[in-house]
Amino acid sequence: MADFFQTADITTLHKLRDRPIEALESELCAFAETRPMALILPSLYSELQGDALPHIVEHLKHASYIADIVVGLDRADRNQFLHAREFFSALPQRTHILWHDGQRLRNLDSKLAAEGLSPEHQGKGRNVWFCFGYVLALEHVEAVALHDCDITTYDRSFPARLFYPVANPTFSFEFCKGYYARIHNDKLSGRLTRLFVTPLLRALKKVVGNRDYLEFMDSFRYPLSGEFSLRRDFIQTMRIPGDWGLEVGVLSEVYRNLSRHQICQVDIADTYDHKHQELSADIQESGLVRMSEEIARSLFRKLATEGITLSPECFRSIKASYFRIALDSVEQYYYDARINGLSFDRHAEEGSVDLFSHSIVTAGESFLANPMEAPFIPNWNRVQSAIPEFARQMLAAVAADAAD
Repeated sequence: MADFFQTADITTLHKLRDRPIEALESELCAFAETRPMALILPSLYSELQGDALPHIVEHLKHASYIADIVVGLDRADRNQFLHAREFFSALPQRTHILWHDGQRLRNLDSKLAAEGLSPEHQGKGRNVWFCFGYVLALEHVEAVALHDCDITTYDRSFPARLFYPVANPTFSFEFCKGYYARIHNDKLSGRLTRLFVTPLLRALKKVVGNRDYLEFMDSFRYPLSGEFSLRRDFIQTMRIPGDWGLEVGVLSEVYRNLSRHQICQVDIADTYDHKHQELSADIQESGLVRMSEEIARSLFRKLATEGITLSPECFRSIKASYFRIALDSVEQYYYDARINGLSFDRHAEEGSVDLFSHSIVTAGESFLANPMEAPFIPNWNRVQSAIPEFARQMLAAVAADAAD
């Protein structure tokens, strides 16, 4: 059972009891009459061949309150797209597959590029951005949720609890972030949040001072979760990064655009596990090391927009402060693991801190070296202004791919 502690900044919706899923879904079906819901699934083709996504699809078959499912399909050739189309045909909801590697969507991307609006980076941010645009083109949709496709502990309560805060017409929330405990094989997981993001936020508060933005970010129980829900209107104005700083970038946009009473976080799972990223000193361009650098750079960019001047000396101070706070966190998690009977590898945890500390300086150097960088993908209001017919063309392209 969770606690019932509320942070100062945002509302936390706890999982205080095991409410029957049928009761939750019954309410959602009633909400859907006035707030139709769409679920976005950003997916690599390879995830169709794993164990998690078939399991997710089986559970989504029972989520009758969801009107539309939008699949963003990456890294798929023609035969793989056809397989994906068959794979997702098992869903009873209206299912739309955005085949990003297909010729029709590539042609649309070329139109965006001609206007300087195409996302520069391949990856999840780009995938999600196109899915957001497609959801806006589905004019009946009012509430949208998104989650990853590699969740091995998925069940029906997962999307239900994620949708509920933004679908309930008596609630004021425009954005909801999912959170959960991370336990894998009797060990604490979630290293990037536990040992990097939270200690870095607290180090930044020490070095640059208490800022509303930093307090806001530190209010989230799991800021890097890939699961969130939001209302339609917010999608049109939201700018998201195209790199691995997606989750931090989304929260930064939430901070900029919404008032605190419009934001919440919700406990969506008793247990959560997914595909784990590698962490190695020999893998500097992939996995958690690359993610940590892009997350740190995203935080630095946001602080710069808040009027904070950052320098090489500042980054060295941030690294030193981070290192001390992160090592203290290792000690705290050791105690937490022991009382819960979990195994804990102190050497591996402190080794992670060593690697992450280098990411801070690397991200700082990259930030200072690229002052003209445009990190965010343009929002959909700008696309609509530049290419008024783009939404209609996207609907037509996806429909044509579905009919081929």
